[in-house]
Amino acid sequence: MIKVGDSLPQATLMEYSEVEGNGCSIGPNPVDVVKASAGKTIALFALPGAFTPTCSAKHVPGYVEKYADLKAAGVDEIWCVSVNDAFVMGAWARDQKSVGKVRMLGDGSAEFARAAGLTLDLTGKGMGVRSARYSMLVKDGKVATLNVEGPGKFEVSDAATMLAQAKG
Repeated sequence: MIKVGDSLPQATLMEYSEVEGNGCSIGPNPVDVVKASAGKTIALFALPGAFTPTCSAKHVPGYVEKYADLKAAGVDEIWCVSVNDAFVMGAWARDQKSVGKVRMLGDGSAEFARAAGLTLDLTGKGMGVRSARYSMLVKDGKVATLNVEGPGKFEVSDAATMLAQAKG
């Protein structure tokens, strides 16, 4: 499992863009994790799936709500990573009103989750291999803090905990 001090794994996430600009075309666009995190402070949180109860009711809304506070604490970008495709992540971004605040990044084949050693096997529930629920503060591509939730828990990966760590 990835730990504090480690670099983010080499992986490509996918982000759905509603508008063309900054080299992004409308539709799914690749995001090279290493390049996109270089020189930035990122509040990254990951979760089992888009449109799932805890993720939609608590996890994403908390980061949307704390966006301005996280920016004021020195966070350049907020990333939400989930084992879903870019189209689902784009639809979820619209539903959560997170556009312009939280980058909704799809890890469709769980490449990033596997490379980070943070997978959750939900095959028995018909969901396949997913991402564990966690958050990390990333500075210039390196993990500064890591908060991994226990199975079925939502206690340490929330936006308030991340904000306290970003201020720390």
